[in-house]
Amino acid sequence: MGLWKSRRGKRFLLIVALFMFSMVGGCKDGPWRLWNSYANRFIDPSSGRVFDPHGDQQTTSEGQAYALFFALVDNDRPTFDRVLAWTQGNLAGGDLATHLPAWLWGRNQDGQWTVLDANSASDADTWMAYTLLEAGRLWKSRSDTRLGLAMLSLIVKNEVVDLPGFGPMLVPGSAGFQQDKDWILNPSYLPLFVFERFAELDPAGPWQQIVQGIPRLLAGGSPHGYAMDWIVYVPGDGFYPAPKPSRSGQNDARDASAFGSYDAIRVYLWAGMMNRRDPGRQQILNAVPAMSGYLANHDAPPQKVSDRGIPVEEDGPVGFSAAVLSYLRAYPNFSRAFARQLIRLDAQRDATTGLYGKDFAYYDQSLALFATGFLDARFRFGPGGELNVGWKRR
Repeated sequence: MGLWKSRRGKRFLLIVALFMFSMVGGCKDGPWRLWNSYANRFIDPSSGRVFDPHGDQQTTSEGQAYALFFALVDNDRPTFDRVLAWTQGNLAGGDLATHLPAWLWGRNQDGQWTVLDANSASDADTWMAYTLLEAGRLWKSRSDTRLGLAMLSLIVKNEVVDLPGFGPMLVPGSAGFQQDKDWILNPSYLPLFVFERFAELDPAGPWQQIVQGIPRLLAGGSPHGYAMDWIVYVPGDGFYPAPKPSRSGQNDARDASAFGSYDAIRVYLWAGMMNRRDPGRQQILNAVPAMSGYLANHDAPPQKVSDRGIPVEEDGPVGFSAAVLSYLRAYPNFSRAFARQLIRLDAQRDATTGLYGKDFAYYDQSLALFATGFLDARFRFGPGGELNVGWKRR
């Protein structure tokens, strides 16, 4: 009787989840409601600036890069052009072909809106270059292709280093991430499919070597099977979890411990979105299996995992549940865990706007856009990292 009840409960949970998914995901051929609500809340319609209402209205290059990607997925050229123009004019000195964007823009102590930190953020830069290159192909735009290739050259020059004894690898920014002979790295900055696409489009670059190194980096920096926010590479010794650095590269005095949290959650998101025929997919999944085991017995991803692989803060925000959906789908025996996260996501969805969480946090919506857009087949990544979009098939 107990086994029968368990199976009946599992079937019921899956049926409910499938029903919820039909409402969460929407229709890939219809308007992308979540993207429209996101744009209305976080993007200035006249300028194309993406801002965080809960973060002093500041703008990051990450926000601009993600908005470009979502606009391309939605075939929203006007928004794409506005976001790109604002990014070039305000973060890149007028030209992304010659300057990587500054990572942070906002109001300074004198009340002026300006660049607050001119250092670059390589996750934003690689997503921006990738999106420009795919926009060039999908929209048949030579200018986007040229700009994307120019950004690749800048990334190689400023944000790729040759780790001694390991090989080329992307570092988090142009400056500040080398400590003596060691290097600070961020695994969430390294979605494998992005670099696979770079290797195809720029075969003379270091991209194929980076592709080969990413699974090894992730495995070494995740000793207990959980992704970490930050890791350190020690030449001759390997990768280890590391405390969060400041933008100058020094350890953040507010938290001297290493852990996986708001950055690391994207590692699971990227892993789950990889094409099933991608030869690196299983390597990536094998590096971070512990989250799937945790979610087999818990209702939400942990907000923080220690460097010893111990969840120390339970129930991360709703965006964390969105981020692990594609990851859990990659494991055929974790359909029940997938269903629980989908139900949690839908329970925190605002019926009026389609946004998620109590306060509609920017980061939660960004994770949800990636997750639900992917699950709803608005976009997919091919085995070589190429972007496939729903509107191109219509």
